[in-house]
Amino acid sequence: MIKSEIASVINIGIISLVMVFFASCTSTTVDEFRQGETGIESGESIVILGRRQASDYETRSEFVECVGDRMRRGQNAINVVPEKEFVDAMFPWFEPRTAPLRPSGLEQLMAEDAVASKINDFGIRYIIWIDGFTETSGRAGSISCAVGPAGGGCFGFGTWEDDASFDAFVWDIDSLRNVGTINADATGQSYLPALVVPIPLLARVEENACSRLATQLKDFVKGS
Repeated sequence: MIKSEIASVINIGIISLVMVFFASCTSTTVDEFRQGETGIESGESIVILGRRQASDYETRSEFVECVGDRMRRGQNAINVVPEKEFVDAMFPWFEPRTAPLRPSGLEQLMAEDAVASKINDFGIRYIIWIDGFTETSGRAGSISCAVGPAGGGCFGFGTWEDDASFDAFVWDIDSLRNVGTINADATGQSYLPALVVPIPLLARVEENACSRLATQLKDFVKGS
């Protein structure tokens, strides 16, 4: 009994050290390309939409929501119209199959009185399109599990690399053109050590990309 408790304490200690050692193994870079002047008044809003026209992937709505939540909170908070509310109100103009792919397409839509009226009702100054995804590569290692008369457990070590890459395109409703592009790329190594019980140590690449992208977009929209 005592040996079992000691082994448990040792395992917890080892896993804690591994978690501390690998917790910061994520790097994030943000690049900005400005094509026009920006600024937003207190009564104006933005809407953040995810690109979903691609056949092999679509921008996750959870990531779009994450960026929106962070932009509407904290310092330099901006009023953000929820994606679903906007898309439902603008049906069918911003559905995946009909949404404008370029600012020229937005210009054509704004010629429709119904579209222009609804966008004006929302008080939208900028439409921000987010396009991107997270992929996993470089899997290595192995874990084996067994059950015996004295109990069971898993032993081994696994690792893989996560890469989150997202682009944000900022369309100005006033000028009907793209005024800038921001790219956030986060990479990190995830680990799965198994000492009796597997404990995943996941690189928070999407969370980091969301945070950095939202902060950069705040400054960009504000004109900083």
